[in-house]
Amino acid sequence: MADHRPCTARNETPLQRADRNFGELLQELRVTQTGVQILFAFLLSLAFTSRFPELDTFQRTVYVATLLLAVVAATLFTAPAALHRSLFQQGAKPRIVQVSSRLATAGLGVLVLAFTGSVLLVVDVTTGRAGGLAAGTATLLVCLGLWGLLPRLVRRAGLSAADPGTGTASTAATGADADATSNTSSNAPSAASSYTVTRVAARTPRRTPAPARRTPSGRSPSRRTPATRRR
Repeated sequence: MADHRPCTARNETPLQRADRNFGELLQELRVTQTGVQILFAFLLSLAFTSRFPELDTFQRTVYVATLLLAVVAATLFTAPAALHRSLFQQGAKPRIVQVSSRLATAGLGVLVLAFTGSVLLVVDVTTGRAGGLAAGTATLLVCLGLWGLLPRLVRRAGLSAADPGTGTASTAATGADADATSNTSSNAPSAASSYTVTRVAARTPRRTPAPARRTPSGRSPSRRTPATRRR
C-alpha cells in the first residue's frame, strides 16, 4: 500500500517516480552513447591505417589503453538496458534505477579517461610529446570541470536559493520597526493635543443655570408688559 501513496511534490507514487527517473536516465544514455560509439569506431579504424606501424611504444600503449577504456565506457552505458531486460516485470524498478544511475556515473568517469587518451594520442602523433601531454591534460581538466565541478556548483546554488536567508527576514523586520516608529511619531502630536484639551476642559468650572424663582402658587413670575402696568 505504501507504493501507491504520493511521495513527491508532483504527487507521484514511488513506482511512478521510478518510471520517470528511468526514462530520464535513458535519455541521458542516448546522448553519451553517441559520443562513445564515434570514439570507439575511430579507435578501431586507426589500427588499420598505413601510419599505425610507425607508432612508438608510448603511443601504442596509449592507443590500447584508450581503446579498452572506450570499450568499458560503452559496456557501462549499455548495462542499464540489459539490467532492465533481465529484471523486467519483477517489481524491481526502483532498484534498477539506483543501479543504473551508478553505472552511468561510472561510465562518465571512464569516458573522461577515454577522451583524454584519444586527444593525447592524436596530438602526440601530429605535433609531438609535449603538445600531446598538454592537450591531454587540458582535456582532462575541462571534462572534470564541466562534468564534476559544475554540477556541484549548480546544486550548491540551488540549495542556497531554496534556503531562506536571514538578510531578507532582518530587512523585513527593520522595515516593520521603521513603519511602527513612523506611525508612533506621527500619532504623538495628535495624542498630545488631545491630552491638553482634556486637561483644560477638566480645569474649567462648569456653569450651572440659576434656579428659576417660583411664586407661592408654584408658577414662575412672568414679566409684565406695559399694557398690564397701565391697567
